[in-house]
Amino acid sequence: MSMTQIVTLVVLAVVGLWMLAAYNRLVKARNEIGNAFAQIDVQLKRRYDLIPNLVDVARKYVQHERDTLEAVIAARNGAKSASESAAAKPADAARIGALAGAEGTLAGLMNKLAVVVEAYPALKADGTLRDLSEELNHTENRIAFARQAFNDVVLDYNNAAQQVPTNIVASLFGFKDAAMLQATASEAERQAPRVSL
Repeated sequence: MSMTQIVTLVVLAVVGLWMLAAYNRLVKARNEIGNAFAQIDVQLKRRYDLIPNLVDVARKYVQHERDTLEAVIAARNGAKSASESAAAKPADAARIGALAGAEGTLAGLMNKLAVVVEAYPALKADGTLRDLSEELNHTENRIAFARQAFNDVVLDYNNAAQQVPTNIVASLFGFKDAAMLQATASEAERQAPRVSL
């Protein structure tokens, strides 16, 4: 073997090892996105379980606000469906975008429900509703922290996939940018649902 062949083999081995390490780093970062979304998903499921109970308590007091209550349940079901879709592929930008939109709709309707509750002192004084509202507010806080952790992991993954020379490996093996969970456009949707009753 000539010196040129040895150098060529060494260079190819180094490049191959580097590509393997870069690929493994990207896989690890993508898997961390799935784990971070799983933390959000746990809290979202908790929220989705609380909302129907909240609506059932409110329904006893506000029979003529049926449209609002049904809209909240429909938005909850839409958000739950979007969450399940996003959980299947948490690095998919379209699914995360659909979840953010569904969550924005739900937040707006939860704010509307809070306004309805304010108009009914007997409902506002209901102990079960207060307990559910407090539990929902705690859940909203946990969701906010989980979203922040998710966005941090997505940032790390996107940085790894876009930086030279790792971007070559990302391109070769189809590692696409992941989407962060961002607030929606309207100011009302940017705020977490207020359910302080």
